[in-house]
Amino acid sequence: MKTFRIPVFIDEFDMDELPEDIQRLKKEAEKAREKAYAPYSDFKVGAAVLLDDGTVISANNQENAAFPSGMCAERVAVWYAGAQHPGRKILKIFITARSEKHRLDKPVPPCGACRQSIAEYEVKQNREIEIWFMGETGKIWRSPSLKNLLPLIFDGSDL
Repeated sequence: MKTFRIPVFIDEFDMDELPEDIQRLKKEAEKAREKAYAPYSDFKVGAAVLLDDGTVISANNQENAAFPSGMCAERVAVWYAGAQHPGRKILKIFITARSEKHRLDKPVPPCGACRQSIAEYEVKQNREIEIWFMGETGKIWRSPSLKNLLPLIFDGSDL
């Protein structure tokens, strides 16, 4: 038997350390988060995507009483980018979450389904996507790529 270690690298930022483009994405993600439709979980998520032409797309989670028919903010944003801006590359995504039930001051990463969806775009565009994420307040974490968060991705080459 062999054991493999696969490290994950995360950079941690305070609000005042954010680059200008990330401050812009953060604001757009926060605005989107506040418009989320989350009557069942009271867990609101906003995402903002930066494309290679400077376009910013924001989205939020949309819940549905017929679980699991709802959709996460990250997938809404990424799929909208793919549908409305085909051929554009996704450079960065910023994710922020807020709970109506308790204070959320730790970074909230994308769920497994969102990781897989973002991975599809990294492979498709042959370019890494920076993933920035936070709670409502507190530290902000950055992963240099989705593959860093999900190192053993499943993609079309496995089919």
